[in-house]
Amino acid sequence: MARVRKTGDWLSAQVGDGLVMMSPEQGNYLGISGVGTRIWELLDTTDDVEAICDALREEYAVSPDQCRADVDAFLAKLDAQGAITYLTGASD
Repeated sequence: MARVRKTGDWLSAQVGDGLVMMSPEQGNYLGISGVGTRIWELLDTTDDVEAICDALREEYAVSPDQCRADVDAFLAKLDAQGAITYLTGASD
């Protein structure tokens, strides 16, 4: 089971239908919208990637395989920016 958690000091502000995010510590800025915004919101309630995909499939017409591929790609971008971390082991 893949698990992720928000990390760092990211601040976010709603702008239209998207979010503008900033990490003062890292000096990184991100703009996300649409499904990316929803994934970021879901990370407040779950660290389980499969649960995120389940929620998205209830809200959007997308196949399980496509949803997982898209979520994994988005999470990889967040990870590259230091906005999330992948959890390993049962004690995290």
